[in-house]
Amino acid sequence: MTGHHAGTRPNAGGGDGTGSTATADSVEDALDSLRAGEPVLVHDAADREGETDLIYHADSVTPEAVARLRNDAGGLVCVALGHDLAEAFDLPFYTDEVDHPASGDHELGYDERSSFSLTVNHRDTYTGITDNDRSLTIRALGAAAGAPEETDFAAEFRVPGHVHLLKAAPDLVAQREGHTELGVALAEAADLSPAVVVCEMLDDETGEALTPVDARAYADRHDFRYLEGSDVLERLG
Repeated sequence: MTGHHAGTRPNAGGGDGTGSTATADSVEDALDSLRAGEPVLVHDAADREGETDLIYHADSVTPEAVARLRNDAGGLVCVALGHDLAEAFDLPFYTDEVDHPASGDHELGYDERSSFSLTVNHRDTYTGITDNDRSLTIRALGAAAGAPEETDFAAEFRVPGHVHLLKAAPDLVAQREGHTELGVALAEAADLSPAVVVCEMLDDETGEALTPVDARAYADRHDFRYLEGSDVLERLG
């Protein structure tokens, strides 16, 4: 996957007096995609990370989806969980759990704190890194998210592992506007369990994040929905 592709999708904001309707339609299309097991693309904001993530609901992550995430996106494959769900599984923020000097005094340019929690493998995986293994872990996390009261997390998953968990802010996008919260908010709006895979889209040519123009072009080529974070905030915030 490389950047600098031609072609863009018209901005949902429109500028023709129909921006709110277009935004609502775009978000509804994205919700339909998640319900259908398809990925959506979400760019957070130019003044935040400035990255576009490829997002699936965890239930839909087949080995082929893991291959797409690592080949077409290329960033870190993470599972974002709703805050209450993470609390039910006793999952901490990583920086609260690790007693090491390097875990303190973060100066993040895009936010006040990282949403990283633990890393896990399902106990039925081998190394945990293959497409099959990561798919098994991710789909098991999706199943656990749908029935937390029936899940013994420690019996089903082991730490450390190859799937990075993210813990959303309690009030989602009203409190934090990262991909963790944007993805979980979309899942909840689609009446899906609060567990989504997020993976940053990178550019092989520049070594940087894929630009919104190139991310939109990728979405066009594959008939995926593309959203700006502001679309999600306007519709769901």
